[in-house]
Amino acid sequence: MIDEAAPDARGVSDRTPADRTVSRTVTVWDLPLRLWHWALAASVLAAWFTPTVYDSVHRIVGYTVLALLAFRLVWGVWGSRYSRFRMVGVRLRAAPSYLWNLRRGMTGRYIGLNPAGTLMLVALLLSLAVSAISGALSVTVTFFGVWWIEDTHVYASDAVMVLVVLHVVGVVLMGLLQRENLIRSMFTGRKRIRGHL
Repeated sequence: MIDEAAPDARGVSDRTPADRTVSRTVTVWDLPLRLWHWALAASVLAAWFTPTVYDSVHRIVGYTVLALLAFRLVWGVWGSRYSRFRMVGVRLRAAPSYLWNLRRGMTGRYIGLNPAGTLMLVALLLSLAVSAISGALSVTVTFFGVWWIEDTHVYASDAVMVLVVLHVVGVVLMGLLQRENLIRSMFTGRKRIRGHL
């Protein structure tokens, strides 16, 4: 609730322009996207700790990742506004200058993913796809024991974990720079935006 100052007899508020800047929240991440995000995070974590120890669990988790990736492709076309991929190309082109400006703490304000987040999304989706597909191929009769399939799976899986760590660090740092709990946003679906009264 915003406590607005009462206007004087001329109908003019005694607030200064700076006082009229307010913060409110808007829904950004819809429920299907949030469920997808946390299901994928849990699957990647489970996949990391199960190979060669719990092979059947590892295989099930790998197929789950493939299903989640397929869902994300569909949701990137038909999902809600901030779930769609329509701005990916624009944000990817803006990513180099955005990352360069981060050195000086210039983050800008994006309701959806910022250019760095978009770059991370694309890198994670691609590396997860390579990891999951090569993993699925490695248990088939045709590709079982084929060295380049197995190596591709190992290297892509390692890349996924490096990207996951960078993703978490990036979210925490961006949250600190923008004074916003971005992790909570992925639970609630809501982000803070600034506006004027």
